[in-house]
Amino acid sequence: MRIVMFYHSLISDWNHGNAHFLRGIASELLARGHDVAVYEPSDGWSLTNLLAEHGPAAVERFSLAYPTLKSVRYNPQRVNLQKALDSAQLVIVHEWNPPALVKRIGERRKAGGFRLLFHDTHHRMVSDPRSILSMDLSEYDGVLAFGSVLRDMYAANGWDKRAWTWHEAADTRVFRPLTRKTREGDVVWVGNWGDDERAAELREFLIEPVKDLKLAAAVYGVRYPRNARTCLRNAGIEYRGWLANFDVPGVFSRYAFTVHVPRRAYATQLPGIPTIRPFEAMSCGIPLICSPWNDSEGLFQAGHDYLLAHTGAEMRHCMRMLLEDSGLRQSLARNARRTILARHTCAHRVDELLQIYARLTRPIRSRAPSRCAAARKRSAS
Repeated sequence: MRIVMFYHSLISDWNHGNAHFLRGIASELLARGHDVAVYEPSDGWSLTNLLAEHGPAAVERFSLAYPTLKSVRYNPQRVNLQKALDSAQLVIVHEWNPPALVKRIGERRKAGGFRLLFHDTHHRMVSDPRSILSMDLSEYDGVLAFGSVLRDMYAANGWDKRAWTWHEAADTRVFRPLTRKTREGDVVWVGNWGDDERAAELREFLIEPVKDLKLAAAVYGVRYPRNARTCLRNAGIEYRGWLANFDVPGVFSRYAFTVHVPRRAYATQLPGIPTIRPFEAMSCGIPLICSPWNDSEGLFQAGHDYLLAHTGAEMRHCMRMLLEDSGLRQSLARNARRTILARHTCAHRVDELLQIYARLTRPIRSRAPSRCAAARKRSAS
């Protein structure tokens, strides 16, 4: 099957977490023999920032890490959609695309020939609903939402039978346990500072506990303002900047545990959506402590796959337990990895995607008239 995907970037994961999942899904589809074309804008902000900070070498490293993945870079104002969509059977358009392009692709759908899905992996439906609801999805066949609470919001806006929950997942080709004999530090956090969406939470659940316990810690990510870097330095935490996502398993292997601090929108307004970081950490077999989030969909099991800390004091307690109890570290890592392999790999998500496609392409069978209806027709004649 020919699958065409319009996303912000396949090449760059600079402040762009969706690239993680996109790479895993595209790799799995290609491994199954599908023809996959990923389109990304040539001037996208993620790739522009990556090149400005790290140069072409960062793109070359991506190509080495994912030799089967290629993208078509295009100008959104001049892209030839007739050529791009030729012979496509399934087209997926991510919500970070410009509204005008979202609409143009929908207009191409009118001619038929392919099924068209909109993919939402962000919190804008609650933080900036106008930007999402203004999208013209009138010609789309359905919506893929990365959590049931988000799916329900689309359902409430007219997509009741054409919106599906499609959680993110781990690319187990890349995210796997790596063993090392020596440990570099106690705790590592991989994530971006963002727009103060979790600044208070990071202080309560990461920075202050590390400072109080005098742990050896490192932080990777981008968009850390000067005051955030100063805060890390004062806590004795080393800030190391951007980390290519495919390098994360190697970093995880050098630390005792990691933490997940969800952005405020996911912790309060979009329960059940963990984002992709916990999937990847669990797949790598590193013990994980989460600050508060409501796993309303039962994706994982707190206390079995990860530890849950409701307060900063509980986070300190969990950190001490993991450092002192190697058996607990091993059991959490083992349980989490098993849960990922059983339910939350990109292979599972491709299975779900193909099932949705099959449902959309299933012929609509005309219902035979009931016996009562047939009898009424005979009597009328």
